Amino acid sequence: MASSETESEGEARKQELTDLYRQMYLIRQFEEVCGEMYTRGQIRGFLHLYIGEEAIAVGAISQLRPGDYIVTHYRDHGHALARGVDPNKTMAELFGRIGGLSKGKGGSMHLFDAEKGFIGGHAIVGGQFPLAAGLALSHQYRKTDGVCIVFFGDGSTNQGTYHEVMNLASVWNLPMLFFLENNLYGMGSRFDRVRAGGEDFYPGAATYGIEQAAVVDGMDVIAVQEATTVALESIRAGNGPAFIEAKTFRFQGHSMADPVKYRDNSETIAWEERDPITTFPQQLLEQDLISEAELDEIKSSVDAQVAEAVKFAEGSLFPPEEELFTDIYA
Repeated sequence: MASSETESEGEARKQELTDLYRQMYLIRQFEEVCGEMYTRGQIRGFLHLYIGEEAIAVGAISQLRPGDYIVTHYRDHGHALARGVDPNKTMAELFGRIGGLSKGKGGSMHLFDAEKGFIGGHAIVGGQFPLAAGLALSHQYRKTDGVCIVFFGDGSTNQGTYHEVMNLASVWNLPMLFFLENNLYGMGSRFDRVRAGGEDFYPGAATYGIEQAAVVDGMDVIAVQEATTVALESIRAGNGPAFIEAKTFRFQGHSMADPVKYRDNSETIAWEERDPITTFPQQLLEQDLISEAELDEIKSSVDAQVAEAVKFAEGSLFPPEEELFTDIYA
C-alpha cells in the first residue's frame, strides 16, 4: 500500500510540474503571437508583454483557491491565462472584438473575468491597490477564508496608493497578499535611479507592521510557488497581510512602442540565461520527470491552442455601434 501511495503521489507531482510548464509555455507563446498581431495591426493601442516573467504568475496563482481574488496591473495577460481565463476570449478582447471578455471594450490593459475571480488589469499605475483592499475587506466582512492577491511593479511603489493601502491593510488585518514583480525598470527608468533605500523593497513592509515579508527568485516557478504557499497559509490563519518581492526581468521593452534604448543588451542576455521557459523544462528532464517527446507534445498542443485563439479572434465581429450605450452606469 505504501509503495502504491508513493507512486500515486509521484505521478500527481509529475502532473503538477508538467502543468506548470504548460502554463508558462502558453503565456510565452500567447505573448509572442500578440507581439506579431500588434505589428500586423490586429491589436491596437498599448501592448505590454509579460515575456520573461511567466514563472511569477504561474507559480503564485497555482496556489490560489477558486474563491480568491486577483487584481493586477496593465501587464496582465499572463496573470489572466495563469488563472485559467479563456485564451480565445482573451485574444478576442485584445483584437477589440465582440467575442472578447468585455466585448472588446477593455482591450489589453483591462482584462476581466469575474467568474474566475480575476478582477482586472488596471492601466492607472497604483490604481489596483484600493480595489484590492476592498476585495480583501469583502472576504473579511463575509467571514470567508478567501484572499486577495494584488500584483504590482516596482514603479508603482512611488505612488501614494501603495503606501496608503499597505498601511490600511495592516491596520484592518486584511487577508491580502502584496506581490511585487520587481523587473528592475519602471518604464524606462531603472529602479536605482528613482528609489532611495537600496535594491530590496520587501524590508519596507515592516514599516507597516507586515511581518510576513519575503524575497524570491522570480525566474524560478517552484521558488515562487513555495513562497506563495507560506504567505497564503499565514494570511488564512488570520495573521493579516503578507508581502512577496520577486526579482525578475522583462525581456521586451515597457510596451511595443518602446525601443529600449535605456539599457544595455548585455543585461538582457544575462537574464535570458535564466529564462524559466528553458531552465524549468531542463530541470524536469534532468530529474527524469518528463521526456523530450512529452515536451514536444506540450509545445505542439499549446501552439495549436494559441493558433485557435487567433482564429477565434479574427472570426469575431467588431462591436456594433449600439454597444457604445451598453454596460454604462448612469
